Amino acid sequence: MSNANNSLERVQASLARRYRAERRFVWYGRLAVMFALLFVVILFTDIISKGAGAFRLTYARLDITFDPALIGVNDLSDRAVVAAGDWDSLVKTAARARFDGVSGRKAKRELNALFSSGAGYDLKDLLLENPAWLGQTKSLWLLVDDDIDTYFKSRLDGEAYAARVSERQIDWIDQLVEDGDMELRFNQTFFTRGDSREPEQAGIRGALVGSLFTLLVAFCLSFPIGVGAAVYLEEFAPKSRWTEFIEVNINNLAAVPSIIFGMLGLAVFINFFGVPRSIPLLGGMVLTLMTLPTIIITSRAAIKSVPPSIREAALGMGASRHQVVLHHVLPLALPGMLTGAIIGMAQALGETAPLLMIGMIAFIVDVPTGMMDTATVLPVQIFLWSDSPERAFVEKTSAAIMVLLGFLIVMNMAAVLIRKRLERRW
Repeated sequence: MSNANNSLERVQASLARRYRAERRFVWYGRLAVMFALLFVVILFTDIISKGAGAFRLTYARLDITFDPALIGVNDLSDRAVVAAGDWDSLVKTAARARFDGVSGRKAKRELNALFSSGAGYDLKDLLLENPAWLGQTKSLWLLVDDDIDTYFKSRLDGEAYAARVSERQIDWIDQLVEDGDMELRFNQTFFTRGDSREPEQAGIRGALVGSLFTLLVAFCLSFPIGVGAAVYLEEFAPKSRWTEFIEVNINNLAAVPSIIFGMLGLAVFINFFGVPRSIPLLGGMVLTLMTLPTIIITSRAAIKSVPPSIREAALGMGASRHQVVLHHVLPLALPGMLTGAIIGMAQALGETAPLLMIGMIAFIVDVPTGMMDTATVLPVQIFLWSDSPERAFVEKTSAAIMVLLGFLIVMNMAAVLIRKRLERRW
């Protein structure tokens, strides 16, 4: 009887230890998830805190007189004369009229440095949109220089960063603030302009359009090729050493570093076929090489998930193998294929290394209008801004990261929604 009691006690003690180990294991998993979420929160908090300011810019109001004699333009229809006009003189004259008593070359330079170097060109665009303003005086809001913008934002936050602002400029800013002629506004230029050497003028439109064209080329090439390869390997290819060799290499290609595909594109598309550098067509072709293994693998998994009974029933009704695949297997596997394609495109959207190898790191001001125009993409734009010495580009870099993360989140959510809406459970 005592032996039975001892055995029962040992079993109960063993069960208690197992239960404790199980509870510890569960808590290890919970702690791992909590730590992961904590680091994600820290990452997003850091990015948002640094990039939120880029969505607002500082503007100052001046009374601008569009004097034809001052800018040297009497006929706005003559584009050559308009392009050669002295538009900066409008800003300089208005600034000196706003602040009386400014004399000396240094003081005038500091006064002119209050406003963006592109403010004159902004006035040119406004006048071309409103030709009746020629010869009139208008009260307009002008974009300030990036150093003034940084100072004004830090001043509103309670920690004025005045390292690159002179005492005279601070006095002028105080006058503008007291008169209600300086304020923060939504930064439209961030979404409507291309890159610029001046932080206050720089935008992501060129990079966004370049990314759109590049992904469009990559999707149009990789999706049909990837689906076709998956259908052949899964439905038609005979099981042999050759097909096993192909399958192994496809799986291996999915783990190859992305810069290798950039080197392949440089060697094949540029050096051998002579495709021009820094164009979306070339970028899309390189990203096609990178995303093909992912699309093939996910498409094969989607085809495998279709029950064999579907194929057998179609064959029993007299359908050919081609009709079985085209009319029954592909429609049922399409949700999984689209999910894999969207995930592959999301991966391609965030790639930088392969595009650096093919020259899409060039400084591009103009927004591309086609597949053959020189362009850059959003990740490369972030890389370029992160290497810029100006303090204002820190905000631009973080804001561009926020936009990129937003696109990636939307694409992954779209993949989940497509799967949930279209998939069938057997």
